[in-house]
Amino acid sequence: MTTEQPLPPRTRIVVEHLAAAGVDTRVVVLPDSARTAAEAARAVGCEVGAIANSLVLTADGDPVLVMTSGAHRVDFAVLAHALGAAEVAMAPASLVREVTGQAIGGVAPVGHPAPLRTFLDEDLQRHPQIWAAAGTPHSVMPLTFEQLRTMTGGSLVRVA
Repeated sequence: MTTEQPLPPRTRIVVEHLAAAGVDTRVVVLPDSARTAAEAARAVGCEVGAIANSLVLTADGDPVLVMTSGAHRVDFAVLAHALGAAEVAMAPASLVREVTGQAIGGVAPVGHPAPLRTFLDEDLQRHPQIWAAAGTPHSVMPLTFEQLRTMTGGSLVRVA
C-alpha cells in the first residue's frame, strides 16, 4: 500500500481494512473534492463509468451499501426488485455517518464500524481498474473489480 501524502484519520481506517483484506493498492489524496463521479473521474483521469460510487441506501428500512458505476443513476425500482425489497430509498446523511463513520461523498467500500450488506453494480466489471472513495471526499483508491468484490463480499446486481 502506498500513499502520496499523509492520510486523514478516516482514510487510515480504510487502509487498515484494506491491509486486513489483503488488498494491495494505493490511496491518492486529492487537492480538490471528488464528491461526484465527474469530479473524481477528472481528478484521476478515467472515464466516469470507472468510478465506483458508494451509495448508502435503505432497503425496507435496513441500511445497505450499493457500489454503482458513475456512468448512470440508480433506478430504485430496478434495485428494489433485484434486492427483493418493497422499498429502496436514499439514507439520510446522519444514517450514512452512523453506519459508515464516513461523510457522503467519501464513503469507502470498507472501513465501517460494522460490515454493511453490500451490492455491486454489474457494470463495474467492464473496467480493468475502478476508483472508489477512501474514507473522505478528497481520498480515492484504484481497485480491480475482483478486489472490490473480495473485500466487500458484495453481490452483483443490476441498478439501472
